Amino acid sequence: MKEWRFYGRQAERSALAAILARERWFFVKISGRRRIGKSTLVQQALADVAERRVLYVQIPDADPLGVLAAMGHALRAYAVPVAPPDTLFAMAACVGDLVRAGWTVILDEFQYFHRRALFPFTSFLQAQVDQIVQPGVQVSGGLIVLGSIHTEMSALLEDRHAPLYARLTANLDLGHLEPSTVAELLADHDALTPERLLFTWNLFEGVPKFYRDAVNLGVLAGDRGALLKALFFDETAPLKNEAEAWFLKELRGRYDPILEFIAQHSGCSHADIEAFVRQAAHAADHQVSGYVRVLRDRYRMIECLQPVFAKPTSRNGRYYLCDNFLRAWLGAIGPAVTATRFRAIGPLLADADARLADLEGHGLERLVGALYEERSRKGLGDFPLSARIHGYWDRQGTEIDLVALNEDRRTLRLGSCKRNPAKLVADLPAFDAHVGRFLAAMPRFAGWKVERVAVTPRHTADSRRAVQERGYLAEDLAGLVPARGFR
Repeated sequence: MKEWRFYGRQAERSALAAILARERWFFVKISGRRRIGKSTLVQQALADVAERRVLYVQIPDADPLGVLAAMGHALRAYAVPVAPPDTLFAMAACVGDLVRAGWTVILDEFQYFHRRALFPFTSFLQAQVDQIVQPGVQVSGGLIVLGSIHTEMSALLEDRHAPLYARLTANLDLGHLEPSTVAELLADHDALTPERLLFTWNLFEGVPKFYRDAVNLGVLAGDRGALLKALFFDETAPLKNEAEAWFLKELRGRYDPILEFIAQHSGCSHADIEAFVRQAAHAADHQVSGYVRVLRDRYRMIECLQPVFAKPTSRNGRYYLCDNFLRAWLGAIGPAVTATRFRAIGPLLADADARLADLEGHGLERLVGALYEERSRKGLGDFPLSARIHGYWDRQGTEIDLVALNEDRRTLRLGSCKRNPAKLVADLPAFDAHVGRFLAAMPRFAGWKVERVAVTPRHTADSRRAVQERGYLAEDLAGLVPARGFR
């Protein structure tokens, strides 16, 4: 087993290192969900360039006094020879003085300056930035701000009415690690099997911190129950309070019921959500729409997927949680962890694992879609895409898990994805009927070559032969993932 190393992000790391190496003023925003690796990326980029003087400040979700206290602690910890500021104005001036002196100042959780009590800091910082960028002023230091709530970060830095609008010199938005990178880290730690890739990706997706926690506890390659117990159920489990802390920090408890409902009913409609809220809280429909809009547009925690080729206003939209970890917590793990206060762990752990297995059905569809996109982007495989992949469904019950287009070749690939290869084979006659209805409803594909594909984590010799005899392409994760080391 190898020691943990930095995985992926090579393009972002190189870009940030190049900015740091120029020895000129920079103002960089790095955004992404919690634990995605924003501060680690900065550490790696700093390691790639000549030594720089660095001040890192983690901004608390507090009033000005708490923020100033955090600034003072950071100044002492990094041995910065200046007096701690006693106002937000003085704090902005301190940041300005440091970057003029060649320091790299990093403000983490910058989104908290969107709070009313802290917002004046952005105007004070604007004044410092405007002085720095005056013609003839030479500044070798710079400012990096990190944040986890996309909309609030954008409102602070990219809204044309915000004080800091147009002051950024670079903007990096960190998404999840790609599936091939997840496979690479699993291989490094003797844990790469198709089943383990689906299990961990459905649980952690591409959040490196969660995989590192599993490596540190020695359970990444262990059985499912051991991993869940060590990470979520033990007294010292590192992820036991992760989701709750996320809710407390970003949602403040107002949207939990809707999130929980969508997690436990992936693919539900807006009408389903309205019916649930109306029954549970007697809320008006317009309140439900407002809650859904905030969760979708502000926090980006849910998404509404339309069938491919559907109009954006189609009423066939289905709601899903965007984040696999949040979906796994709300749909399977969280209730079981809460119940350990009064019940034995064993049955609760088994129930959580069973619920996770159910969620892996949709997780497999998402993973296969992500793999098709990654392979196409990297020029790998036999099917370069000309359209993003989503499933297709309609009110007549037509369900197709994978819809992939290659316009140049006039080829359409339609796929069925199931965790169990035997169930996949047994369902193919029904899937043929779905394909027939889809093609009848889509005359634009008349004359196109239609390929049918059956996808499962690991095909058996029997399942591979059976799907090929029906004229299907047999694909599994070991064949789709551009990585070596599968067991």
